[in-house]
Amino acid sequence: MIDEGETFSGSWPFEARYFEGRGFRHHFIDEGRRDGPETFVCLHGEPTWGYIYRRFVPRLGGIGRVIVPDHMGFGKSETPQDRAYSVEEHCDNLDALLLSLDADGITFVMQDWGGPIGTNFAFRHPKRIRRMIYIDSMTRVGMPKDVDPAALMRAGATPWAEFFTSAAFDPVMSHLSRNVLSVLKLIGFENNDVITDEWIRAYAAPFPMPADCIGAKAFPLNTIDPVSWAYTEAPMKEPTRVEALRKKPAVMLLGEQDRTAPALLVEATLREIWPEAPSIRLPGVGHFAQEDAPEMVIALIEQFVATSKDGTYLS
Repeated sequence: MIDEGETFSGSWPFEARYFEGRGFRHHFIDEGRRDGPETFVCLHGEPTWGYIYRRFVPRLGGIGRVIVPDHMGFGKSETPQDRAYSVEEHCDNLDALLLSLDADGITFVMQDWGGPIGTNFAFRHPKRIRRMIYIDSMTRVGMPKDVDPAALMRAGATPWAEFFTSAAFDPVMSHLSRNVLSVLKLIGFENNDVITDEWIRAYAAPFPMPADCIGAKAFPLNTIDPVSWAYTEAPMKEPTRVEALRKKPAVMLLGEQDRTAPALLVEATLREIWPEAPSIRLPGVGHFAQEDAPEMVIALIEQFVATSKDGTYLS
């Protein structure tokens, strides 16, 4: 867990806030205009933290409220040793946090594991949702409908998938303090210009000891866990939930160089809920679009917010 006062040479200047309603220190920031028309909730994935949205907060904060949590075991959040770090736990953590903040009119901005976690909240509370924005992410884990399993298996045979099912996974991921850049590059990171010693320190800081890495080790294994599949798929079996969420505008932003989230998979999960939702390919961008092309992604978010309302996309 990163010290609450750490700013990484001013690149993360936001006030640390904590919610303890789920038995651990759950870090988040709450910035921007409280009188604005929008509430953005930005969710990170593996193995990052809210820092990945550092450029987004000032821009989106000019439009409305911006809430950026760190998942349990990441960033400035605590890493309790007695938790399973299951998808269900992460979903329940986010649910409790956002309800405690009375977050409403939410536009979710979700990358990687942020997608399934944010989508679960949206299924539970559709009246609190305004829009869903997926960045190199998916709505759930598991096998989507109407996709050839053989084709999906071929698409899913990524370097990252091969790594987290190999003997090298545990020793590498248990020492993220020194391996985090290699892991980011394996997953799909393209923008070498952003890399500085301070940038590496920001992403390594949550993981000083092996015990601090248990959340980062659990996330990838959840993608092949039948319990996680069943949990994130369960709302899809309730037509009223699906129809309620389908009324909300959604979009997928997908890096063309993403080596972890196959387009075949993530777009199929999106269209299970939103058959007509657009998927926008980002050239030269990998899995971490917020780092590879922040200005492009922010501009697309601003455009989507300005041109969408419930159930429609305006020209």
